[in-house]
This record gives sequence, structure tokens and C-alpha cells, in this order.
Amino acid sequence: MNSTPVSQVRWTIADLALFESDRNHRYEIIDGELFVTRAPHWKHQAICINIGTVLKLWSEESGLGEVAITPGIIFADADNVIPDVVWASHERLAKVLDEAGHLTAAPELVVEVLSDGDKNEKRDRQAKLKLYSVQGVLEYWIFDRREQKVEVYRREKGVLKLVATLYSQDELTSPLLSGFSCIISKLF
Repeated sequence: MNSTPVSQVRWTIADLALFESDRNHRYEIIDGELFVTRAPHWKHQAICINIGTVLKLWSEESGLGEVAITPGIIFADADNVIPDVVWASHERLAKVLDEAGHLTAAPELVVEVLSDGDKNEKRDRQAKLKLYSVQGVLEYWIFDRREQKVEVYRREKGVLKLVATLYSQDELTSPLLSGFSCIISKLF
């Protein structure tokens, strides 16, 4: 007996309307695949606030851009995500923010704090890394709250590459954020 292969369902942003009343989960689509996660751990959220706060203070002092926590980024119909923290220059924001307040292209910096579970970690380390790389993110930070470390990826020859793994007493700096620095332990 022959069987006909079943094609994989490709989710789009229009399909997210099915879940509008569900406030307990986060829905993201990467290359047509639906990712559903529960509300993040309390400590996860605290780390996001810490990162957002230091970036906001630096942004206000430098006047170079703005930071947002859990903004929507709609790259395409089948690629839309909700990163934990982003930073974008004023110039970039003027070009990529739509009327609904969503980013429609890559900000310069994206930050993800790993959520519990292998599937969540795989999403951030593989699917999102690939998406952010393809979409033109200049820098990607992955915070691991369990191991108290930060992996820093920077765009090199058109691809995001791991350039540093930082621990508690290391200093986080970035050529993207002139004059920005923070001891890693202050973010956890």
C-alpha cells in the first residue's frame, strides 16, 4: 500500500488570531513553525528588566537609540517573534517601526534569556540565531540564568558568530553601543 506524504503545516501571522484570548502563552512563528511557550519564570523576567534598565540608562545618556522589552518583530508572514529585549538606533527605528508599534525588520541588538526546557533552548540557540542572522541583526546576546553566563554573537561576514562567552565578573561591552559597559553579575 502506498502512502502519500502529509505536508507540514506552515503557520502564518494570520493564524495567530486563533490564540488572541490566550494571555498565558507566547506564540512565535519561525520559518512557518509555531512555537508556544508559557509565561516566563519570575527570574527570567527580572533578568530582562535588568538588561532593559542598563540599556535604557545608557541610551538616555548616549542619545543613540531606544530599548524595548518583549516587542513584536514581524519579519515576514511566516517569521514573527517576540524577543526578550531589543535595542535599536533612532535611525533604524524610524525605518522599521510600523503603525501598530511592531518592528518590521531587524533591530541592531536582540537579547534572549533562555527559558527552561530543551525545546525552548534549542529554539533560542538554533532557530532564532539563524533567523536573526538571516534578517540582519548585528548583535545577539543569549543569557543563561542557570549557568550565569552570556554568549555574545556578532555579525561577521554576513553571519552571527559566537565571539565571547562571559561569566559573572566579566564586563559586557559592545562596539555597537559606544561607551556601554556592565559587569555580568549585575544583570543576573
